[in-house]
Amino acid sequence: FIAPIKKRGWLVSWVFSGFSIASVFGVPFGTWISKNYGWRYSFYAIILVSIIILFFSILLLLKNIHQQASKNFKEQLRIFGDRRIQIGMFLPMFNLAGIYVFYTYLQPILSHILLVKENFLTLTLFLYGLMALISNQLSGKISSSSGLKKMPEIYIGQFLLLVLFPFLAVVPFIGMIVVMLLGVSMYLLNSPIQIFFLTVAEADYPQSLILASSLNSIFANFGIALGSATGGIVTEYFSLNKIAPIGSLYVLIALVLTLILERIGKLSTHKFNMI
Repeated sequence: FIAPIKKRGWLVSWVFSGFSIASVFGVPFGTWISKNYGWRYSFYAIILVSIIILFFSILLLLKNIHQQASKNFKEQLRIFGDRRIQIGMFLPMFNLAGIYVFYTYLQPILSHILLVKENFLTLTLFLYGLMALISNQLSGKISSSSGLKKMPEIYIGQFLLLVLFPFLAVVPFIGMIVVMLLGVSMYLLNSPIQIFFLTVAEADYPQSLILASSLNSIFANFGIALGSATGGIVTEYFSLNKIAPIGSLYVLIALVLTLILERIGKLSTHKFNMI
């Protein structure tokens, strides 16, 4: 770690906020380029931005950061034998699976269920992106205060929002409030679980620190794929209105995993601030 302990959660939240900022500004900008200059120029813009990022990465990133040397690759994999890691790595997976069942089909939900007019669709998606950005920032605050202890309450709220959405969406204004609240809840796990992985690795598996830092992103992507696939199945064989309640089942699994992880943390010989 190169950051002070008190600021780690805040800094991690800003790293993940980059994804939200990219969604809020990148998607509309890419759409504008495609409409005015053609889709190929969107890719040219991506290449240009990537080159700029590469330049600043080489220029600004520290070059003397090393983790503890390991005897072999197998020693780095020892971290997967830890029950806290085994359970914890499925948390981002089911967390995002639950929300991405809904989020993947957000545009048709807005159009066909909440009856948002096409002229206001881009603006509504932009507002949802802002809610996701707020979610990442709140994630840092949660990580710095109560960490994973707060997540059961958040999952209960998210579960209720998804289950009740088909009934609340009967009134489009209330349905829109639910959508924005789901946006705020979307990434609240990011900083607490990232700090959890890094702290466990720093204490017991220093040779696996870099590997531990990648677990959240790896299993979050699994969750996105699982949620998106589930959403596709639901829309094909059931209806768009069933998407949110089905997503709530994944949130329920995340809730159970969090409670189990909290119990293991209390039984552990190590005491972490985020459990």
